[in-house]
Amino acid sequence: MKIALINENSQAAKNELIFNTLQGAVAPLGHEVFNYGMYSADDPHVLTYVQNGILAAILLNSGAVDYVVTGCGTGTMLACNSFPGVICGLAVDPSDGYMFAQINDGNAISLPFAKGFGWGAELNMQYIFEKLFGSKGGQGYPRDRVVLEQRNKKILDGVKAVAYRDLLSILQDLDHDLVKGAISGEKFKQHFFANCQDKAIGSYMKPC
Repeated sequence: MKIALINENSQAAKNELIFNTLQGAVAPLGHEVFNYGMYSADDPHVLTYVQNGILAAILLNSGAVDYVVTGCGTGTMLACNSFPGVICGLAVDPSDGYMFAQINDGNAISLPFAKGFGWGAELNMQYIFEKLFGSKGGQGYPRDRVVLEQRNKKILDGVKAVAYRDLLSILQDLDHDLVKGAISGEKFKQHFFANCQDKAIGSYMKPC
């Protein structure tokens, strides 16, 4: 699985800690992590939480990654869920990560990198990542509800397919500077174009 990490501006100083914790938890499971920044508090390529949602949608809809880890908190979750092809949950502790993976089987998670981020925060993140990525998603919890939960996930996917336009038309209607800022990170081109699976989205990104 290809996993993207995206930090917005208020918590950019924690990028290295989050990246190292994520990579340490998922690399032994065979997953690969791509750090899309922000890389530090003084990174000149500033991302708002709204731009986190735009970038997450581009990465997931293009097939450049399979999963997005972002934060900090509910704003980023709402921004991600504003777009087609993204199902983003909020995980505060390891049980949140496990149940989101098993019940909702989404493709993005938002973590609170500010509120409650104190002593032992890196351990809490590590355990969330282990529970989130340690087993195949969508297996249900509790196990006796698996059939119902898998049916509900298919219903949700069907509703989202009807409720949203395609991403490319959305990007074309968004403010160009907003989109350009979302993909302005230092390593965007390096990571994205090496992994993009959607020719139309990839072509649209090149001039941006």
